Amino acid sequence: MKIKHLTFLALAFAFGNESLYAQKKGKPLFPEQPGMVSYTFRNSLGKNTAATLDTLKTLGIKDMEFSSLFGKTAADLRKLLDERGIKCSSFGVGYADALNKTQEVGQNAKALGASFVRVAWVPHTGPFTLEAAEKTVADFNKIGKQLKEEFGLTFCYHNHGYEFEKHGDGTLMDYIIQKTDPKYVSFELDMLWAFFPGQDPAALIEKYPGRFKLVHMKDLKKGVKGNLSGGTPVENDVALGTGQLDIPTILRAAKKSSIKHFYIEDESPSYATQVPQTIAYLKSLTY
Repeated sequence: MKIKHLTFLALAFAFGNESLYAQKKGKPLFPEQPGMVSYTFRNSLGKNTAATLDTLKTLGIKDMEFSSLFGKTAADLRKLLDERGIKCSSFGVGYADALNKTQEVGQNAKALGASFVRVAWVPHTGPFTLEAAEKTVADFNKIGKQLKEEFGLTFCYHNHGYEFEKHGDGTLMDYIIQKTDPKYVSFELDMLWAFFPGQDPAALIEKYPGRFKLVHMKDLKKGVKGNLSGGTPVENDVALGTGQLDIPTILRAAKKSSIKHFYIEDESPSYATQVPQTIAYLKSLTY
C-alpha cells in the first residue's frame, strides 16, 4: 500500500470515524497517546522511512520502539525522528547481536535516544527446555549488566509464547523472571504472546509488578486457538477490542505496575485500517 493511501486511511479513521466507538462517561482508562512498534509499519518504513514517519505523526504517535534501522545509521534515523517530534524509547535487536555485539547495540540505542534495549526471541529448536532457559538467564544477566554499566540502558526480554512450558509449580517464563537479576534484566509483556499459550496477561503483570517496563498491545482474532509454538499467522492480529483479549483488565493491571511505555503492535497486512481503529478504541475506554 502506498504511503499516501496510508495517510488517507489514517486520517479517515482517526478523525472522521470517531463515532465508531461511542465515548462513555467516566475517567479515561488510557488517556495518553499510545506508542508504536516499528514492525507494524515495517514494509512502508523500509520503502520510504520519512514519509511513513509523517503518517505516524499524523496519527499522533510520539513514542516508538524500533526493531530495525531500515538501512540507515542510528544517527540518521534519529534526525528523522527529531524533525517530527517522535522519540525512540526502545531499540529491539536479535539475541545474537545483543550477546555478541553488545557495544555496538548500546551505541546505536544511545544514538537513537532509547532508554531500553529489547530482545524478542531466544533461538531454540523444538519445545523450549530448562537447559535453554538456564543459558538464557546467564546470557541475559551478562547482556543487561554491560548495557546498564556502560550505557545506562535497561535490557528487556519480550515473551513470545514458547517460554510458558511447564516447570515445577509454574513455567519456564517464571524461571527466567525469577533467576535473572532485576538490576540488569527487565521485561516487555506482549499481551498476545502471553494469552496465546494459555496465560492470563493481567495475572502475569500482577505476579511480577516490578519486572515489566514495556508492553506490546495487540489482540488475537476470535476463534483462533493458541499453543506453545510462539507463532501464528500475522492475519490473526486484529484491532484492539475486536479479538479475544480482555484489554481493559490487562491495562488496569499494567497501570498499577512498573510499565512505562505502551506500544501498539499489529503485524497483520490490515494495519493501515486497524491501527486507527485501535487508537479510537483505546480512547473510548473508561474506568
